[in-house]
Amino acid sequence: MKSRHKKLILVAVAVIALGVVAALVLNAFRSNLVFFFSPTQVVKGEAPRDRSFRIGGLVEAGSLRREKDGVTAHFRVTDTAQTLSVTYTGLLPDLFKEGKGVVAEGRLNDSGVFVATQVLAKHDENYMPPEAASALEQAQKAQKTLVPPQGK
Repeated sequence: MKSRHKKLILVAVAVIALGVVAALVLNAFRSNLVFFFSPTQVVKGEAPRDRSFRIGGLVEAGSLRREKDGVTAHFRVTDTAQTLSVTYTGLLPDLFKEGKGVVAEGRLNDSGVFVATQVLAKHDENYMPPEAASALEQAQKAQKTLVPPQGK
């Protein structure tokens, strides 16, 4: 075999190997990618049913209910336009409170309840995840355009 043919085969093998590695990396990235949705988007059916995703918003005041086992909690997350029921089994973060920002990761069950595998609470008075803040802002704008002004 000529030296030129050996070089072409080597280049072809390198290109194929690089393509396989790139495909594996992109597949791993896609399978680990977790999208963020607001409660309004989830209620509209925009969230996936077959994979995990994140929701964010405010924990609705008066909605936190703990079961007798001490580790299962039920609460509602709202973006002020829509509300989504959440169930979480585990220890809630110390900063988790009603009326405060929260991001939960999990999936919807057949009843439309979000079953969280992880719950994250904000870490100080001024912080809210950018996605959650944006979702709340959009929901408030949409609510203002739907409600006619009161008065004359």
